[in-house]
Amino acid sequence: MSGTNRPKLGKYAPPGPLRRGPVIVLVEPQLGENIGAAARAMLNCGITELRLVNPRDGWPNPAAYVLASKADPVLDAVSVFKTTAEAVADLHRVYATTARHRDMMKEVVTPREAARRMRAEEADGYRVGILFGRERTGLDNEDVALAHVGITVPLNPGFSSLNLAQAVLLLGYEWFTANDDTPPSRMETVRGGFATQDELQGLFDHLTSELDQSGFFHNVEAKRGTILRNLRSVLQRVPLASQEVNTFRGMLKAIAQGRPRRAAYSQRNRKPPAD
Repeated sequence: MSGTNRPKLGKYAPPGPLRRGPVIVLVEPQLGENIGAAARAMLNCGITELRLVNPRDGWPNPAAYVLASKADPVLDAVSVFKTTAEAVADLHRVYATTARHRDMMKEVVTPREAARRMRAEEADGYRVGILFGRERTGLDNEDVALAHVGITVPLNPGFSSLNLAQAVLLLGYEWFTANDDTPPSRMETVRGGFATQDELQGLFDHLTSELDQSGFFHNVEAKRGTILRNLRSVLQRVPLASQEVNTFRGMLKAIAQGRPRRAAYSQRNRKPPAD
């Protein structure tokens, strides 16, 4: 999936210092490409503050911009720290992502529950952050110990490994949708909008007329009423647009006009009776 609604981009990437949503902290990321992909995932979800702890290849990293797919505002505002403790020092609440059981007493929540809590904490004026570990080994125990709550994604227990950008996108999506009012379903309409009842009646009458002329009801006359009722139900059940009704009627007209040509063709190609 691709595409950006440019008029809405400013809402989620304001000018000046970027401070929207939970702070994303990548601890010792190895590849610039992964940092860029994570930045893209962040901006997908309206999250704009990215912090790096001791990135292996240093910062800035040109490779990150290649994978960021124009999420440059996030990368341009990156802060770099030597240690995880320094990166989270100004945060009130810290969440640590981990797929492994740790030998420490710590509450572990799902991404959805974490998103709900983060939204509430942000509403109360607190700054929250999420720790993501190294691509190969994840967070170590010292990193996790700095967090108030752990986050574990309920996935296939036999294979729950996510790459860095996947993990950021999953947490970011849950955070975004926790306060999103997008309806669960909507109908994308074409130009002209839905057909009126009068237009649907015209299509129904046109179709009925062509069925009569084609002899469709010849052997099922007793079921004519039931068939037409079911046909009308189909036309009412499917939300047709005015343009689609016109297309169907054009097709019916073309079929009717082509009937004599098909009959003549069949007559010409009819095989003579065998001797």
